[in-house]
Amino acid sequence: MRGPARTARRYDFHAHTYLTDGKESATSMWWAAARLGHRVLAITDHVALEDPKPILDRLFAESRAFEDGPVATLVGVELTLVPPKRIAEAARAARAAGAQIVIVHGETSAERVPPGTNHAAVESGVIDVLAHPGLLTERDAELAVAHGTALELSGRALHGRTNGHVARIALAAGADLVVDSDAHATEQLLDFELAGTIARGAGLTSSQVRRALEGAPGRLYHRLRNR
Repeated sequence: MRGPARTARRYDFHAHTYLTDGKESATSMWWAAARLGHRVLAITDHVALEDPKPILDRLFAESRAFEDGPVATLVGVELTLVPPKRIAEAARAARAAGAQIVIVHGETSAERVPPGTNHAAVESGVIDVLAHPGLLTERDAELAVAHGTALELSGRALHGRTNGHVARIALAAGADLVVDSDAHATEQLLDFELAGTIARGAGLTSSQVRRALEGAPGRLYHRLRNR
């Protein structure tokens, strides 16, 4: 497997296609990511308690075109509006269906999700990324550390309104931060420089920005690929 170019630096673990609420195909998203200098782009289309296999199978079929590069693909799901008590069950079902990454649609300030979603996600021990967690609590940040769940700084304007709060709480707890686009179209993907601007805007120092853009996502990707 040739994989991405050596100079590719950008990791993004959160994007969507027209299989759910995105505008374009996975193929279009991955080609656009390659042009932007992405090393990795995960497609994480929305599922709840339905069978995730049909979506995953479609995404895996498209990912085969990228087996020799130029961008590394991950196929997964974003658990969305799942009752908190069933998040762990839904995550395990997605893994059993082949998902390489499972993220949870967190308690963003931009829209209502069931209260307790953040806590159930990080407590479960089976979630890879808690997306746009809104008014993240200190306890949930500590649980994210304990279970190896990365916390997201969001590139989407409405979801990103609480990035500064998320960064402060996550850093105090020692949690891993990643900067994701939550892109629903190719023009919403973030290049490395813009992702860095989002991280700095959330209050991260230069060394913390490097960890959020390269160190933490690199560790996460390694873990996902070697699970």
